[in-house]
Amino acid sequence: MIRLRKQQHSTDESSALTAVLKGNEHVSKAHTLLLYSALPDEVQTQALLDHLAEQGKTVLLPRVINDTEMELHRYTGRADLQQGAFNIMEPTGALFTDYNAIEVAIVPGMAFDAEGHRLGRGKGYYDRFLAKIPHAYKIGLCFSWQLIDEVPHDANDIMMDEVISRCKR
Repeated sequence: MIRLRKQQHSTDESSALTAVLKGNEHVSKAHTLLLYSALPDEVQTQALLDHLAEQGKTVLLPRVINDTEMELHRYTGRADLQQGAFNIMEPTGALFTDYNAIEVAIVPGMAFDAEGHRLGRGKGYYDRFLAKIPHAYKIGLCFSWQLIDEVPHDANDIMMDEVISRCKR
C-alpha cells in the first residue's frame, strides 16, 4: 500500500506549475482540452481554465453522472460551475460528446511515477474515460511530492504521455 504524506503547498506552487503547462507545446497548439476542477489537495487549475477559455480554446470539465461514469461539459467561466459529486466544482455548460476532437487531457492524481503511471482516488473514473480518448495527449499534473518511484498498476490503468510535477526554474 502506498502512503503519501500530504504536504503543504501554496498558491504560488500551483501558479508555477500551471505556468509550465501554459508553455507546453501540446497545450499551446491544442484547440480542445480536457482539464479538471481541482480539489484542495490538487494543483489548482482555476486560473489556467480561465486563461485557456479566454484564448478561445474549447475547455472541457468532467461531471460525475453515476458511480462509474463521468461526462464532459464545456467550461466558459467561473459562473459556469456548481458544486457536484465529491465536492468538486462541476460545469453546467453544454454537454460535449465529440471525443475525437479532444487533443490534450490534463489529469490530476494522488501520485505519478516517471513512467507515466497514475494513482487516482480509487473509483476509476479517469481510467475508464481516458480509454475513450486514446488519441489525446495525456498530461499528469501534480506537486513534486506526489511523484514517487513506482505506482502500482494493471492493464486497466491508462498511462500519461507526460507528467508535470516540478516548476522549471
